[in-house]
Amino acid sequence: MAATLTRAAPATAGGRTHDLIAGARAMAPWLLGIAPYGLVIGISAAQAGIPTLAGWLSGPLVFAGSAQVATIQMLDSGAAPLVAVVAALSVNLRLILYSATMARHWGGTPRWWQALAAYAIVDPSVAVGVDGYERADDRRGGHLRYAGGVATLWVAWVAAITVGATVGTGLPAGLHLEYVVPLFLVGEVVPRLTTRGVRRGVAVAVVFALAGRWIPLHLGVLVAVTGGLVAALAVPEEDDR
Repeated sequence: MAATLTRAAPATAGGRTHDLIAGARAMAPWLLGIAPYGLVIGISAAQAGIPTLAGWLSGPLVFAGSAQVATIQMLDSGAAPLVAVVAALSVNLRLILYSATMARHWGGTPRWWQALAAYAIVDPSVAVGVDGYERADDRRGGHLRYAGGVATLWVAWVAAITVGATVGTGLPAGLHLEYVVPLFLVGEVVPRLTTRGVRRGVAVAVVFALAGRWIPLHLGVLVAVTGGLVAALAVPEEDDR
C-alpha cells in the first residue's frame, strides 16, 4: 500500500511551490553565516594531513559542522578512523534532543521521508523547520517548507566546502580562518537572547562547555547542550520575558 506524507487534502501545484520557496527563503538568512563556516571547513580539509576527498566527504556524509571539525582534526592528528567516527557521533548526540522536537511532525510519514528528514537535522534546519510547521496551513505544507529549507542548506553547505577544499591548499595557514567558526556561532546566538529562559540557558551552556573541554570524545558538547536546555526550561513561563 502506497504511503503518503499527509492525510490532508491534496494541495495544488502552486501551493506546493509556494511552501518550497517559503522554506528556501526562511533558510536564506542562515546562509550568511553558514557559507563562511563551510568554506573554512573545506580549507581545513585541504590543509589537513589527510586526503582532501576524505575531508570533503565529511560534508555530505556527516552534514554537521562541529562533528566535521572534530573528524578532520582527529584524522589530521593521526587518530584511528574508528575513534574519529566515535567522536563525530558523540558530538552529534545533541541531535537526538533536536529530533524529539521534530518527531511530532513526522509521525505517520513514510520511512524514506523520516530517514531523509532526520539526515538533515542540524541547528538551522530545526529552527527553520519548526517555524515552517507553525506557519504552514497543514502538515504537507510544513513538510514542503522543511524540504525547501533543507535543500537550500544542503546545496549551500556542500558548495561552500567544495570551494574551500579547492582553494584551501593555496592559502597561508597564518590567516587563522578557524576563528570564523566561533564567530559564526556567536553571531547566531546573540540576536536570540530575547527572553530570560534563553539567556539563562545560553549562560549555563557556556559554563558547561568551558568546564567540559577535557571530557573525552567531545562529549562536553552534549553536556553543555543538555545543561542549557534544562536551565532554560526551568524558568517559569510567566517569568520568561
